[in-house]
Amino acid sequence: MRRVDVPPLRRQVGEWRRSGAACACAKTASVCAEILAVEASLWTFARVGGIEPTNNAAEREVRHAVCWRKTSFGTDSETGSRFVERILTVLASCRRQGRNVLEFLTTAVTAHRNREPAPTLLPTPS
Repeated sequence: MRRVDVPPLRRQVGEWRRSGAACACAKTASVCAEILAVEASLWTFARVGGIEPTNNAAEREVRHAVCWRKTSFGTDSETGSRFVERILTVLASCRRQGRNVLEFLTTAVTAHRNREPAPTLLPTPS
């Protein structure tokens, strides 16, 4: 889609959302009202270069965690949930940076046992 095509499309979609917010179906009206509340952010991809109009990248980022949750049936405690959040963050961060996960975890456990500072998950500047 070219940028010049966006304003007419934005107007038309806005009209549909306003009509939907005023319709008799409570569920449709509610969804349309919620979308109207964040309307400006819906068009960020058209105003800012390099922004994708989809959330595919975000979907790919959480896919591993969703698959794990579905196959493991989640956790039974708050502590277990915090562990899973943290370990999945480590996995995703290391993968994204091309770092070895086992090496990172070994370094982290060794640092903890030796009462040394934990390694950082922040990417190292090139």
